[in-house]
Amino acid sequence: MDLLLSIFEQGFIYAIMGLGVYITYKILDFPDLSVDGTFPLGAAITAVLITMGVNPYVTLIISLLGGALAGVFTGIIHVKFKVRDLLSGIIMMTALYTINLRIAGGVANVPIFNYKTIFDNDFINGIFPDSISQFKTVIVVFIILLIAKLLLDLYLKTKSGYLLRAVGDNEKIVTSLAKDSGITKIIGLALANGLVALAGSVMCQQQRFFEITMGTGTIVIGLASVIIGMNVFKTNKLKATTAVVLGSVIYKACVAIAIECGLEASDLKLVTAVLFFIILVFSMDRKKKVKS
Repeated sequence: MDLLLSIFEQGFIYAIMGLGVYITYKILDFPDLSVDGTFPLGAAITAVLITMGVNPYVTLIISLLGGALAGVFTGIIHVKFKVRDLLSGIIMMTALYTINLRIAGGVANVPIFNYKTIFDNDFINGIFPDSISQFKTVIVVFIILLIAKLLLDLYLKTKSGYLLRAVGDNEKIVTSLAKDSGITKIIGLALANGLVALAGSVMCQQQRFFEITMGTGTIVIGLASVIIGMNVFKTNKLKATTAVVLGSVIYKACVAIAIECGLEASDLKLVTAVLFFIILVFSMDRKKKVKS
């Protein structure tokens, strides 16, 4: 039961981040490496604000806005200064390392063990009796994920959402409609990085600490979630965002099973790399079959 709860808790948190990666990777076709910096950005903002006595639920919104702002800067570097998409993300990711340290007061680790979080406060403890208290974390994370997913689905059905899809498919179409494709890209990057920072905020409160390196490999986890979901659940009846959520849970389950089979926690990065490689090879093989 503990293993199952851990899989769903971690899977749902990374699914929020996966939704952001889905926007950049699948919709915009933008290799945005800045998510490795915006994930700990959300955690840093959350940890500092909670130690200052700010309501933990308010920190979720502030973290989201902080991530969105970082996404805007990534977009500006790419759109206004004509820097290649991959390099724009690398520049922002590198800058965010120092920014995150500054936000955290120059320290690499900020614990919040003795503070109230979205999972441990008077309101939540009052709703969940001791008999089901072990499920409160996964339920709270699921509610946040569900809200983020539904809002993203609604946005993608708006005029701005359709423009976002069009930019990823063919920029010239957007330009022919007298719309600025650059602004649309910036909006997409802001939305994506906002979701990634939100995931970092939730992760920080779930683990009860901020650590400067907690964002390392975030882009790989996000891409794995998207690719697994889009390939395993490739059906018109299932929404792409739902497939990403399921892909994230499957990914975390594979990692958890590998650890349970005797691998050390230090082998996690190797497991992630091997799993990601297998997913990529499998997805490319399916594309070749479709073309033939």
